[in-house]
Amino acid sequence: MQALKDKIKREGKYLGKGILKVDSFMNHQIDPKLMKEIGEEFARHFAGLGTTRILTAETSGIAPALSAALALEVPLVFARKNKPVTMAENPYKESAPSHTHGKVVELIVSPEYLSPDDSVLIIDDFLASARTIKALVKLVKTSGANLVGIGAVIEKSFEGGRQALIELADELNLPLTRIHSLAVIEKFEDNQIVFKET
Repeated sequence: MQALKDKIKREGKYLGKGILKVDSFMNHQIDPKLMKEIGEEFARHFAGLGTTRILTAETSGIAPALSAALALEVPLVFARKNKPVTMAENPYKESAPSHTHGKVVELIVSPEYLSPDDSVLIIDDFLASARTIKALVKLVKTSGANLVGIGAVIEKSFEGGRQALIELADELNLPLTRIHSLAVIEKFEDNQIVFKET
């Protein structure tokens, strides 16, 4: 997605150790026009799959996932990191190490909002090591729902996440075309962002 790549080139900052700062348009401040375009692009790619819900992780995945949910006209469910007192008993839970927070976080979803009748599309901000996305996949499996696709706004291809998801895709009978990233970073070189040609 060229508009996204252009925005990353202009405003993204490489902080070292594989960390890309995109706070100015996605992870702190949100660029609503770009988010709308991101949602529409995901909707185009994942059209016709019978998606009934989109699942993401709190917090940074919410903006792109909401945009995709609006474009696909389906509800968005975000996995909470803390169980509120209002959540139903016996929620689905998985743990995932957080690259940016430097600790393991718990992802929690109420069984009220994820059921065996659902066809779920996972959308997240980044695909790097895929640990968060793999935890979301496990939540889908635990609920008995059907996983129809996985989308990431930005992929850091050098961190091995896609390969981890490809191995999961075989197990889940998920076609590889249903693992989709809008901008794929091949490497950071001399503090410059180098995109993979697609």
